[in-house]
Amino acid sequence: MNSISPAASVTASLDDPFYYLANFRFVLGWVSERHDDLLDDGERRFIADFHGLSRVSQALLARMVMRKGEHFRTTKLIYAEIGDPSVALDPLIDAGWVEADPLLSLDELFRQLRLAELRRILAAEIASAGVPASAGKATLFQALTQARPQWPAAQRRLADWGDLSALQGERVVRLPVMATCDRLRLMFFGNLRQDWSEFVLAELGLQRFERVALSPASRAFSCRDEVDAYLVLHRLRERLEEGEGPETLYAEVPMMPEGNAWLDERRARLLYRLGQAAERGGQQALALQAYAEADSGGGGETEGGGHVDARIRRLRLLERLGEHGRAFELASAMAARKETLDEQTPDERESQALERLLPRLRRRLGLAAEARQAPPTPERWDLCLRRSAGREALPVSVEQAVSDHLSTPQAPVRYVENALITGLFGLLCWPAIFAPLPGAFFHPFHSGPADLNRRDFVARRRPLFEACLAQLEDEDGCYRESILETWRRKQGLASPFVHWETLDETLLLQALANIPAAHLRACFARLLLDPRANRAGLPDLIQFLPDTDVVSPAYRLIEVKGPGDRLQDNQRRWLAYFQAHGIAAVVCHVTWQDEVPGP
Repeated sequence: MNSISPAASVTASLDDPFYYLANFRFVLGWVSERHDDLLDDGERRFIADFHGLSRVSQALLARMVMRKGEHFRTTKLIYAEIGDPSVALDPLIDAGWVEADPLLSLDELFRQLRLAELRRILAAEIASAGVPASAGKATLFQALTQARPQWPAAQRRLADWGDLSALQGERVVRLPVMATCDRLRLMFFGNLRQDWSEFVLAELGLQRFERVALSPASRAFSCRDEVDAYLVLHRLRERLEEGEGPETLYAEVPMMPEGNAWLDERRARLLYRLGQAAERGGQQALALQAYAEADSGGGGETEGGGHVDARIRRLRLLERLGEHGRAFELASAMAARKETLDEQTPDERESQALERLLPRLRRRLGLAAEARQAPPTPERWDLCLRRSAGREALPVSVEQAVSDHLSTPQAPVRYVENALITGLFGLLCWPAIFAPLPGAFFHPFHSGPADLNRRDFVARRRPLFEACLAQLEDEDGCYRESILETWRRKQGLASPFVHWETLDETLLLQALANIPAAHLRACFARLLLDPRANRAGLPDLIQFLPDTDVVSPAYRLIEVKGPGDRLQDNQRRWLAYFQAHGIAAVVCHVTWQDEVPGP
């Protein structure tokens, strides 16, 4: 397997004024070399022609691509290293990569121009609409669209909107190749969440990534249809976030190319969000349809297939609609299916939902109640704390207040929440998490494996995880040195499990000295059941008790709840698990007693 350089070496030095251009060229080269079979003739020609431009024209294009939107005022395209923007811009216009006089909607016009400029250009329309002189942009836009209902759909050249004297010859240009560049960025990163800033952050040292060996075959997409499908789903998601109705978007959701489970899961997540939007809008039938489709196809998020949250929301919506028989039939089928699954791969969210839902449905249908074991009740502490009521009192979180109250030199308390157990897991299992498996890593800027949230994430690495966890069985405690060594060597590298700012050396040493290996193994086993869901819900505090009379193990976990705060479902699941495995965990319910300042 051919390895690549670490992220630090693929980013250009920020001392070079054209650093961003070097990064842009790197991406074009990477995509051209590794994804040529996914490119069409136009995209190949774009890459080839780009290298034929002068450096300043390349730089200006890269600058525009790395900014938001497709429209730019020419006075916003002035960069010291590029010089006269018209010199750099003209070849881009000649190539058809920049449109010199694009059509502009009213919305785009308002985005590009300042309020004073809009008042000059649209003076006649503003006067006829009776907009007061003190009106801001939002008020002005609303008034004009009400006075001219046809304007929101209108597309005009800048000169056709009105008097341009206020712009003093300035232009607005458009970058029609932005879609092409976004496609190339998608092929490089495997997503559109990451952008060009990754290079800069890596060069500044603000983000550092594990070095993973990559082969030329390491990439996110295997065919062009998969890239197209991703882009369609992404645009539908954007339109939903922009407020477009779910009924229109649902009709446009495409099927995914065969054999790509992660695209199927992405489609299921979109359907789930469309179902939520439909449910909020009172479109219950559409919501049920979207939830059902999210649940039915594409491999899903659990061993049972489908989208777990969509399955649960569908049941709850049926219950609210009074369709108790239908809900009971589906819930019973889910419960029966779960009993046939390997007991090592349950979905606890689904089990918890069914445990609440099925008894209610039975009552409403007049069916006999089934015998069920009462859920475990975690140990409870009730704590009344004093706080200053004066205006000068500094705000203190309830977790910090409990920590300050309970902590002593002999029994220190640390705020850890989701950082300690997951961090220890991430350090011990670092080799398994960052194993260079196909489809897991395909560029130098991965904070974790791309398949982390896939249902086969653990199965693909099971022997690797077993080898890591086997260290916990060693009588000499070799896991401690393994965790400490990884903490030292990997300090600051991005990881989905390790939060370096919380996991300092003192906390790490305290945890390794006081938490038994058997408890760590139990916690790590639960993390492996569902890494995505079980990284959250862990208790807020840990108290180490090495110098007290408490019988070993010398620690306890503390979940803190302020007035009116309740346990969340993922917290209940962790607490039940702790109770079943003999791990000390309590829920501390806090009330406040205000201290009234004296005269």
